[in-house]
Amino acid sequence: MRRGARHWLTPGFWCLLLSLLAPNLAAQGGKVLTLEQALQAADAAHPEVQIAEAEREMALADQAAVGARRDLSVTAEGRLQRVKPANPGADYVSDNSVRLAARKNLFDFGRAYNAEGAARALVEARDLNLIDTRDQRRIDIMARYFDVLIADHQFIADNEYMAAAYVTFDHARERLNQKLISRVDLAELDARYQAWLIKRNDSQKRQRITRALLALAMNQPGQLVSELEDPRLPGNNPPLPDYEALLPLLENNPKLKASRQSLEASRQRMDANRAETNPSLDAELEANDYGNRKLPGRDAVRAGVVLSWPFYQGSRVSAQLAREQAQFHKLQAEAEKLKRDLQQMLLSAWMDAEQLQKTTRNATRIQADYRDLMLERARGQYEMELKTTLGDTMAATAEAKLHQRAVEYQLALALAKLEALLGQPLPQLAKK
Repeated sequence: MRRGARHWLTPGFWCLLLSLLAPNLAAQGGKVLTLEQALQAADAAHPEVQIAEAEREMALADQAAVGARRDLSVTAEGRLQRVKPANPGADYVSDNSVRLAARKNLFDFGRAYNAEGAARALVEARDLNLIDTRDQRRIDIMARYFDVLIADHQFIADNEYMAAAYVTFDHARERLNQKLISRVDLAELDARYQAWLIKRNDSQKRQRITRALLALAMNQPGQLVSELEDPRLPGNNPPLPDYEALLPLLENNPKLKASRQSLEASRQRMDANRAETNPSLDAELEANDYGNRKLPGRDAVRAGVVLSWPFYQGSRVSAQLAREQAQFHKLQAEAEKLKRDLQQMLLSAWMDAEQLQKTTRNATRIQADYRDLMLERARGQYEMELKTTLGDTMAATAEAKLHQRAVEYQLALALAKLEALLGQPLPQLAKK
């Protein structure tokens, strides 16, 4: 029996069993998705990107509106009226007229300058937010891509464990018929097989779930990929700069810079509100037609410069200024909080990358090498008929390979987060 089982319990048998149990996630002939192709979807019309782009477009529209405040304005006016001349005993007479007036602001003593500066600062903030949004989209796609690969590796390992448990249970049934083991022993092996079957099925479900999440991250809902290329990740190898050297470079973070631009926009809006009490100088040109006017005096064309000085506007200006001051203080607090949060995120990502690069990577490599040696020894014992199955050893080897690759994925994510936080690639920082 053992000699007959050897022909079935070879590595080829396990590969065949795995191919039969593997999930059918897509139609045959599907293309292999690479990480580079997946990351290209970061600029696609994802809802998060669309929101950031819409906010930028609104800021551009506000900037155009502010810049148009001092544009030339032309108005046409028709007036139907009856007036009473100042002459004693004069009666009311018609004094109808048509007027075409052109007006252009020459100087408003700070209103337009500060309002335009606030609009420009807000546009820059929205541009930076769009950059940060796309960076976060790339990190999210990368994380979802690695989740699929981990799920696939985990399925392979769990499938190996399940198959080994089934073979052991199947042999035990034969041994029970020969009265070599008890029913309790058989029940224990059956329970072990059922536990691995459940775990294997959960891993299979995880494969589909992770692919669905990757499709959503790529803005392709429902388009599940069948096979992903395992990337080589050469960017994991460059040396990691010290945390103290990276901390000052956090000033280049797009989100932090956007927050400060929003703060600058608020400051300039306060200056624009204060300028509402300043005078305004306009150039004005009028063309008039009075028809059959009976009153004396006809100004067919009139040109001049008008100085307007608002002496009293109630509490409108002070209320707007108070609101903008409160907004300024809020943005100040948010910018300070964001800086502290980013410093903590930088420290966390740097510590993760350092530990993965210097310690965990080597430890998982040693574990994988050890499992390879154990597999070779188990194969030798199997050939010498000292071991009836290679299943558990092969499964442990697959799991060791999973842990080794998972470390590389985690390291790539940590380095990508560092680059997004610092606003520039790490190789450039290492050279500096």
